[in-house]
Amino acid sequence: MLSSACTLASSRTCSRILGLSLGTAALFAAGANMALLFPNWDVTYLLRGLIGKHAMLGTGLWGGGLMVLTAAILISLMGWRYGCFSKSGLCRSVLTALLSSGLALLGALICFVTSGVALKDGPFCMFDTSSFNQTQAWKYGYPFKDLHSRNYLYDRLLWNSVCLEPSTAVVWHVSLFSALLCISLLQLLLVVVHVINSLLGLFCSLCEK
Repeated sequence: MLSSACTLASSRTCSRILGLSLGTAALFAAGANMALLFPNWDVTYLLRGLIGKHAMLGTGLWGGGLMVLTAAILISLMGWRYGCFSKSGLCRSVLTALLSSGLALLGALICFVTSGVALKDGPFCMFDTSSFNQTQAWKYGYPFKDLHSRNYLYDRLLWNSVCLEPSTAVVWHVSLFSALLCISLLQLLLVVVHVINSLLGLFCSLCEK
């Protein structure tokens, strides 16, 4: 009985840590997505509508950000047994755990997939189309999306030679979407830990009864 009580207390402590970790990761995801909207910290690209579709989707803001942050708050409240969770029954605890896990999982997964696709397609920038056809012209688009012969992620020589504007478009794109990819992967791992921790807490609650 004492062992079950101690394990239950450890499960609640784990929920507090998980809630804080997920909340922090959500804020970093939102910050990374915000930075993607301002290449080179220049607001004119956003005002002119020259931001890539992956950044404009804002999955780091509402997916890996808001959805995960909401789940993190629920997890933290469960861990601290605060407010309506102070005397919550077994059914409410299980439902809250399932809701928070599903919310965080969906948000992190959407952000993860979008970041992966964004890295595959490459940045949205102005490039010289004469490298693709015989007519010299400059336009905004995704120059690396149709560049099947070379992978820009591994060929650093392409980073400064293809995108003309913004000047650091490739570095900005790769750095921030890589950060979003890593953050969302971390969030997914934390959700798995939360599910295991919730099942452990449920088992201990049943043992106490």
